[in-house]
Amino acid sequence: MSAFLTYLLNGLAVGSAIALIASGLVVIHRVTGVVNFAQGTFAVVAGLCTSSLLGLGVPHGVSEVAAVLAAALAGLLTGLAAVGRPGTSPLSSLIVTLGVGVLAYAVEIVLWGDQPRSAPGLAGSVTLAGARIQTQHLLVIGVAAAAFALLALFFGRTYLGKALTACASNPYAARVVGIDVRRMGLLAFALGGLLGGIAGVLVTPLRPISFDTDVTLIVNGFAAAVFGALTRPVVTLAGALLLGVAETMAAGYGYGSHQLEVALGLMLVVMIVQAGRRPVISQESA
Repeated sequence: MSAFLTYLLNGLAVGSAIALIASGLVVIHRVTGVVNFAQGTFAVVAGLCTSSLLGLGVPHGVSEVAAVLAAALAGLLTGLAAVGRPGTSPLSSLIVTLGVGVLAYAVEIVLWGDQPRSAPGLAGSVTLAGARIQTQHLLVIGVAAAAFALLALFFGRTYLGKALTACASNPYAARVVGIDVRRMGLLAFALGGLLGGIAGVLVTPLRPISFDTDVTLIVNGFAAAVFGALTRPVVTLAGALLLGVAETMAAGYGYGSHQLEVALGLMLVVMIVQAGRRPVISQESA
């Protein structure tokens, strides 16, 4: 039982990191209608920046904040390339984000090389009900919970958050009432970069980061975001936690080499079941 609880708690931490990646995808899609396949790149940039800054002697806190801001800047630049030109279709923007992700490989290799890098995090572990969990894992869970709570307040209670959502719901009406749709799109990409950067600085102490780590991050994040239909943050969080627990359980019980396949297979089954239930629900409500 203690092993099961350990895997469960560690899985929640992994899922929380996935949720931060997925939340960036959701934010950008809610505002622009674009699926940003460069989202994993923001986490990689933040992780590599953190490792470099700490290696140069910059203290903790300053290094992580600077790295997250660098990821937000990367998000803003990606937004300029993807939605900065008026009239760009969501499909064209999606292709641009794929190109940005490929270009980022070359830039990261030039700046940091092709070897994985890591960074020190919170040391020690905590025992809960007989289960041992790293302190860094608890930090990941806490930060993810706070981030989703702030996102809910931002989009639900603030004028700026509602303006961002209006841009995706009805861009024409948003322009009529004076909302700058292009500026809101750039802000959404910067916010997506910020969320990806937070995930990067939290994950880097737990697993080495290299230029191609974004593939695993975006696959997991996209699966969780699709689980929430790319618009529902709370459901996205639930999907990410389910994915993280499934991966950790698969690795803990002897299927470590297939943990991603097991987790994504489970997610696919859940989404198929969800899709099968939606027409029934709509008919009953009608």
